[in-house]
Amino acid sequence: MTRVSFKAQMLRAREEAIVAAVNRLLAEKGFDAMTVDAVAADVGIAKASLYKHFSSKEALAGAAMIGVLERAIAQVERLEQDASHATELDRLKALTRWTMQVQLAGEMPSLPAQNSALRAALIGNKTYLDRLMRLSDLLGAWIVAGQQAGRLDAGLPPEVVLYTLFARACDPVLSLLKAGGNHGDEQIIEMLMRTCFTGLAR
Repeated sequence: MTRVSFKAQMLRAREEAIVAAVNRLLAEKGFDAMTVDAVAADVGIAKASLYKHFSSKEALAGAAMIGVLERAIAQVERLEQDASHATELDRLKALTRWTMQVQLAGEMPSLPAQNSALRAALIGNKTYLDRLMRLSDLLGAWIVAGQQAGRLDAGLPPEVVLYTLFARACDPVLSLLKAGGNHGDEQIIEMLMRTCFTGLAR
């Protein structure tokens, strides 16, 4: 096994710290309000040092979005191996719960707006698009199987279900309820799981 040098380990740790800071700032401020200066200050490094790792604000945000997708793909793969989540609906619920936990922990970047500079940059990012398609394919297979088994509404196009679940990952209702201070994180998640999977009608 090839031994990783101490310098390489330090560079890797710094990159991980940078991406974690970008995640937090994207979740708090969004792409337009986030600055490279703020990222460098959050990590505790000079802006010049940050640019040795990432060439632009768009590259920073791209790395954060790719990281989130990779975490989600890993979570999907874990759920597929977990016997306690036997059905596709069980897995979709577990993944949705996980995404809301990540958001409430301040680790979920906001999805890029339709006309944002971030969206334009991500469209040209092959790694991001590859990870997005991989996650979409994995969840799409669960959705179709769930519809065929009668556990999900077969009258809805699969992409409607997929985009609805993606939306839960950046649902502003979570942060609004948390800011209100009347409910704990788990209560908030339980309520939004009900609205997502059961609906509002009694």
